[in-house]
Amino acid sequence: MYKPFDKTRVVLRRCVVVVAGITCLPTLIAPSLASRIYSHLHQVWLKDSTKPVWLAESEKVGGYL
Repeated sequence: MYKPFDKTRVVLRRCVVVVAGITCLPTLIAPSLASRIYSHLHQVWLKDSTKPVWLAESEKVGGYL
């Protein structure tokens, strides 16, 4: 049902996240704005398939309980 991304796409997404994080660094002085931006960047970093990030993370946690 969900398709995993190939390695090059995952690496490119993570490179974009690093560049975006460095670019946004001067604007991250406000804590409320910083938390929203970092949350979005974290979701982009974790996405490695077409499955929603929240579903993939909840399945990981559910396996340990």
